[in-house]
Amino acid sequence: MVDKKAEEGSSVRTGSSRRNFLKFAMAISALLAVGGIAAVLKSITNTAPPTAATTGTSAPMQFPRVKVAQLNDLTIDQPIAFNYPLDNEPNILVKLGTKADGGIGPDGDIVAFSSICQHLGCIYGFQSPGSSPACNPSYKADRPVGYCCCHGSVYDFVNKANVIAGPSQRPQPQVLLEVDSSGNIFATGMGPPTIFGHDTSSNDVSGDLQGGTPVGSSG
Repeated sequence: MVDKKAEEGSSVRTGSSRRNFLKFAMAISALLAVGGIAAVLKSITNTAPPTAATTGTSAPMQFPRVKVAQLNDLTIDQPIAFNYPLDNEPNILVKLGTKADGGIGPDGDIVAFSSICQHLGCIYGFQSPGSSPACNPSYKADRPVGYCCCHGSVYDFVNKANVIAGPSQRPQPQVLLEVDSSGNIFATGMGPPTIFGHDTSSNDVSGDLQGGTPVGSSG
């Protein structure tokens, strides 16, 4: 004969065990769900692109777009000076009259370069073909060049301001230009290497945005 009390006790124990198992399973599921969410959040944090907040710098992550001239303002071999990308960094824009590497405009002959010499940071000048710098009358340019009177570095403006004479080991950084349908010329960025004084000789042009106020910024 089956003991009813024993049978009822067994039933109670079975029901209790079942409830405990369900509670345990639910707890494990919750932990796995939280862990999964945490893993996703960690993945997002680790793969997000760097920003000013994550890099600890207040510098912008992109170059400013700044109007620097108008097509109708340009005369062949007459340079225009402007500052870019920071408000204390001079550049030379010039219409060469001959197609140039990286040139813009209807004739592909408008270029701009940093005018801070890549040798030791002097400010150099533009020389049109056949002209001589005041500091060295014996030198006569055979093409459009940048000539540095400090130590004689010469940069070929037709060919990305590559060095053709003097002690400089690097070409001049080229200002990236755009022209719109109204003939407005905009500076939109810098090509490598970095401007002298900004991690000099590096090709990481983001260094050009460090250490000053970007042109056009209200700060």
